[in-house]
Amino acid sequence: MKPLPARFAIAALGLGLVLTVPARAEETRAIPQSAAQVKFSYAPIVKKAAPAVVNVYAQRVERQPRNALFDDPIFRRFFGEGKRSGGPTAQSLGSGVIVDPSGLVVTNNHVIENMTDVKVSLADHREFPAEVLLRDPRSDLAILRIKASGESFPVLEMGDSDAIEVGDLALAIGDPFGVGQTVTQGIVSAVARTEIGISDYGFFIQTDAAINPGNSGGALVDMDGRLIGINSAIFSQSGGSVGIGFAIPVNMVKGVVATAKAGGKEVHRPWLGATLQNLNRDLADSLGLDRPMGALVAEVDPKGPAAEGGLKRGDVILAVDGKEVSDSGGVGYRLGAKTVGGTATLTIRRDGKQALVPLKLVSAPERPARDRITISGASPFAGATVVNISPATIEEFSIAHAQEGVAVIGVDDNTAAAMVGFQKGDIVLSLNGEKIQTTRDLERVAAERPYVWKLQINRGGQVITSVIGG
Repeated sequence: MKPLPARFAIAALGLGLVLTVPARAEETRAIPQSAAQVKFSYAPIVKKAAPAVVNVYAQRVERQPRNALFDDPIFRRFFGEGKRSGGPTAQSLGSGVIVDPSGLVVTNNHVIENMTDVKVSLADHREFPAEVLLRDPRSDLAILRIKASGESFPVLEMGDSDAIEVGDLALAIGDPFGVGQTVTQGIVSAVARTEIGISDYGFFIQTDAAINPGNSGGALVDMDGRLIGINSAIFSQSGGSVGIGFAIPVNMVKGVVATAKAGGKEVHRPWLGATLQNLNRDLADSLGLDRPMGALVAEVDPKGPAAEGGLKRGDVILAVDGKEVSDSGGVGYRLGAKTVGGTATLTIRRDGKQALVPLKLVSAPERPARDRITISGASPFAGATVVNISPATIEEFSIAHAQEGVAVIGVDDNTAAAMVGFQKGDIVLSLNGEKIQTTRDLERVAAERPYVWKLQINRGGQVITSVIGG
């Protein structure tokens, strides 16, 4: 189950499918005028969508450390060899959506994260093994392929998540709490929800259709039975639905699916090359804005596409390709949903006037190379995985306040690094008085055996100095 802020509970045990009405210019929305107009059924839509919605089962066998007593021949004589593996089985149960007849399934990354054995169960109760083609932790999406030669699977057509409006009807189809496929109904409560803290691209469709634990990876569909989102999380203090659920817009899903179809193992997204800041009322007033909408450009990388296009510090980004953004999360989503190549247009406000800035859609460069290393040995960093800092790693791992040093991108459980308290996103600046500029610097200095370890890290912009016994 993916960790969320305290006020969120993840829906990770089944399938969630929400049904919404797309907002089209040619459509007319009307309130029912009679009881007869209210007597309709969602059954045709459910029959169309449900066959392409699957349950995803994933597990891994925990490897237990071997007790040193088993190395004693006398102990082995009386008690046998003991178990070398096959410890407790960790399990995850979620949902997925088939988006290609060959058996491509979209689900949440947190449903299959760290799992080694994945299976999918179709609505008709057939079960197949599946392989993980692509994991994209930044968007909390993953793509599976069902292992079944010669099969053609039912597919859910992908729609346009930008077409939905608040108030559109919504249905959820899934397997909440493992009780079996279930249908619930509601509306789209909000669009473009940001700062939820679920993934790097915090831009979600909110619905009050009941979504419970077990719905992660399920489908959000419109009234034509088209996919418009992947259910990911719920707001809850009890662990059950309270009518606040969140789905990843399908326009973000499309790029991940396209990458998997092309054989890619990771998603490359456009790089802005600038640091953005959200606006508050006081900041908006100081900039002459009538409301705190948009994202303030705080810093611009002189070698990035933003600088090349003419974006400047102090500009306020109001829209991306004509689509209004309310904050930095909106900018990140609009760019993250695009593919590399071509150009986007930023609508900005500068010196009280609006202007257009072209932005080349290019990947963040990896200079220097990341040179990923997991530190071993007897140092406080043993068990920490580190990379060199570059525009690419800053983007990929959401590294903040990184100008120098090396970044911690993972910490193994039950290791020295975990016990010391290192966290993903920490920037190692120095160790034992030596400046750390590359991962090889850290590996070399960490291999020493001093009486004490003096280390300096940057955590969230705050420099922390610690001394640990050797």
